[in-house]
Amino acid sequence: MLIVAAALAVSAVSSAQTLPDVTVEDSRGKEIAVRSLLTGRPMIISYWSIACKPCIQELNAINDVIDEWREEADFDVVAVSVDDIRLVAGARAKASALGWDFTCVYDPNQDLKRAMNVNLTPQSFVVDADGKIVFSHTGYTPGSEELLFEKILEITETADGND
Repeated sequence: MLIVAAALAVSAVSSAQTLPDVTVEDSRGKEIAVRSLLTGRPMIISYWSIACKPCIQELNAINDVIDEWREEADFDVVAVSVDDIRLVAGARAKASALGWDFTCVYDPNQDLKRAMNVNLTPQSFVVDADGKIVFSHTGYTPGSEELLFEKILEITETADGND
């Protein structure tokens, strides 16, 4: 099973090298360009749905340590709900109730999900400051969020070394 997940992660990165040019909805339902989420900082993009308990566990775990992580690196986190149009209101309510301290966007038509070749959730990506996808991880076990942060640190250390 782990080998299959690793193969999926590698294929996702090789086929979607940069953040795609599609739109998603913000927390108010307004369409925004995905590339507008780029702020010049690296980011973690995590796909989730209201029916995916491991997805919510991962995002809760990230939320629990995000302040500590931000002391070490300047980066963003974007949670992408893949709940369809029938469930997007519930996803907005769930994200609000959980009080996540990061950006939540909604992909009710699953355009971003398709463009980034996401087949299973949770699926997380690490994207550099220029929008290049540098790492992908499928699935969640407690503690695996640390791997995402390690990749963020690698990116920020490399960027700092080039200045």
